[in-house]
Amino acid sequence: MVVIKIGRGATQRIIWILALLILAGGLTVAFFHLRDKIFPSTTFELNDELGGNIFPSLILSTATTDTLIVAPTEKGTLGNPKSGISIQITSPVKDARLHVEVAETPFFKRSVSEFILPEEGKAYTVYPDILWNYDALRNNTQAEPITVSVEVQIKDGEASQRVRTFSVRSINECLIGYNDKKNRFHNTGVLFAAYVNEDSPLIDKILREEKGDNKNGKSKNIQDNRFMGYQNKRKDYVDKQVYALWNVLQRRKFRYSSISYSSLSSNVVYSQRVRTLEDALASSQINCVDGSVLFASLLRAINIDPILVRIPGHMYVGYYTDRNHSQANFLETTMIGDIDLDDFFPEEKLDSTSEGKSQEEMSRLTFEKSKEYAHRKYSADSARIHTLPRQYMFLEISKALRRKIQPLGK
Repeated sequence: MVVIKIGRGATQRIIWILALLILAGGLTVAFFHLRDKIFPSTTFELNDELGGNIFPSLILSTATTDTLIVAPTEKGTLGNPKSGISIQITSPVKDARLHVEVAETPFFKRSVSEFILPEEGKAYTVYPDILWNYDALRNNTQAEPITVSVEVQIKDGEASQRVRTFSVRSINECLIGYNDKKNRFHNTGVLFAAYVNEDSPLIDKILREEKGDNKNGKSKNIQDNRFMGYQNKRKDYVDKQVYALWNVLQRRKFRYSSISYSSLSSNVVYSQRVRTLEDALASSQINCVDGSVLFASLLRAINIDPILVRIPGHMYVGYYTDRNHSQANFLETTMIGDIDLDDFFPEEKLDSTSEGKSQEEMSRLTFEKSKEYAHRKYSADSARIHTLPRQYMFLEISKALRRKIQPLGK
């Protein structure tokens, strides 16, 4: 064994060296702690509530209203949740000044937002400004991936950047529900109202077609050649107006088309493909949802209050027969295409020797059968329609609803 003797002076020098090292280490820790206070970390996450999906129909239909369809799951939010894209960040200091830049994409412009994070150590969900390109959203007819780049800086610290790919869905995809981050389901079927477009200029053309359906330029289907909504007090007048709309769509040769698929595959969001009014009129094709929102658009345009009724796998349209909403009738719009009026005699060619039915008789027959069929469906499902909102829907397209959900337009 080797023993090394150290004198008293050397021992003191070693003690002093150790003390200085400890002090230096403490100063280093203090320095980095102070640095983090002065130049805080900007670690953050880029997030959203819809599993990386952006729905143009949601953005456009609520852009001018105060309606919040998709609410934040977390507490402690800053900014406008309607922007859809958020960052999650913990404030490193009290009253931290947060600077957020969102880079430009084909669907929104570059934006800069500033926030104050009041509490040190608190986690915040922050929604920066998104300057949407509404025309690009409205014209997007197929799901498109976009790269969203967000840069964040706190005080004078170094900026951090996050990049994430989102999917901008088609304008024809209606968000009908989603599961939040706590796996709670939220029904958003109210967004079907966005596809009811009573303001479309194409509706005037349809109404003119109905009014000019005979040689005198006057309608055979409605009195005085006018759509008056609930103004006429005659009990059957509302039905006469509704039948006039039914007849003009049949003369346009609308056909049933079952296209309702969506490329969306997700356990977070659920959507339904819906043709806009303009698409339906251009193609003369409708499924149950398309036909219901198209007919509801026409009803709203002539001041008759429509109802969208959804049951599992199907939708049909209803309408109130009086201003007080004391009674409603229902229509199975897919039956519009059950017949081709060209297969029957035009009214002016019928005489006493003709056999078979006229176009008017067949159109009226399918209208009445449609009402009977839809009424049976409603009677059978009425209790569930009004008590099971996840699978069923009874949506009145009213003035009050229009203050929340606006038509998409084109």
